[in-house]
Amino acid sequence: MTLRKVIYTPDGALVTGEGGRLDRLRSVSERFARTSELVWCLFIRDFSGRYRQSILGIAWALILPLATVGVFLLMNRSGLVTLGEVGVPYPVYAMTGLTYWTLFATGVSACASCLINASSMLAKINFTRSALVFSAAAQGGVEFLIRGLLTGAVFVSFGSTPHSLALALLCTLPLFLFTLAVGFILAIVGSLLRDIINALGTLLAGLLILTPILYPVAAGSPLATLNTYNPINYLIGFPRELILYGTASMLAAFLASATFSVLLLLVGWRLFCVAQTRVVERI
Repeated sequence: MTLRKVIYTPDGALVTGEGGRLDRLRSVSERFARTSELVWCLFIRDFSGRYRQSILGIAWALILPLATVGVFLLMNRSGLVTLGEVGVPYPVYAMTGLTYWTLFATGVSACASCLINASSMLAKINFTRSALVFSAAAQGGVEFLIRGLLTGAVFVSFGSTPHSLALALLCTLPLFLFTLAVGFILAIVGSLLRDIINALGTLLAGLLILTPILYPVAAGSPLATLNTYNPINYLIGFPRELILYGTASMLAAFLASATFSVLLLLVGWRLFCVAQTRVVERI
């Protein structure tokens, strides 16, 4: 005999399946709605606080990439660096890469310190801690949109036309998932080892230089061999290739990197869920 749970509502009786499936479904949907609302509130708080005490405010999101590209152009013209041929105006090439890089670098930096920055709230309020990581990673998404507008202006200035823009934007999702995955791991590690947070800016700067984002890499070079195992190379290089040239030579490597991003996210999220209680006690 199968027992069914009956719930009486103003509209009549609702019969759930065995074990209260309808109850569980409602519970999951309500929890998702509450978590989404919490992520949004935390995102607004972090975004408004990011530039609150800055004179130039959100203009820094535009100034920094322009300054970076300007420095590389200056070094190229002075002979210190040879950028090589990229097939499009260099500012277009570099700004497109930096726009995607911003999504990763800003998101990871925010995630690494999200638990520490919310330490007073963690001690007083019981809430879903993973919401802190999601809202921190979303900061990278905002920077991506802001710099995307700047990159569009650069395209117009140099008379360049983007290719496969909608597909390239869709291919941004694996990069965001990779950012979330690294963010969950760094949120835990950074809370236990503060040196990681202090060194993160230097580590990201080094990774930016080693990854062919601001310059092309000659095939067969040691740096090209190194970047064969760098998922960021494909997660950024593939959508940029779609936008600039309308080609997809990195498709296989991009799909492998996207799969790796999903698996790493599952591992990172699980690690965060297991370790969060002990970490919060030590903050």
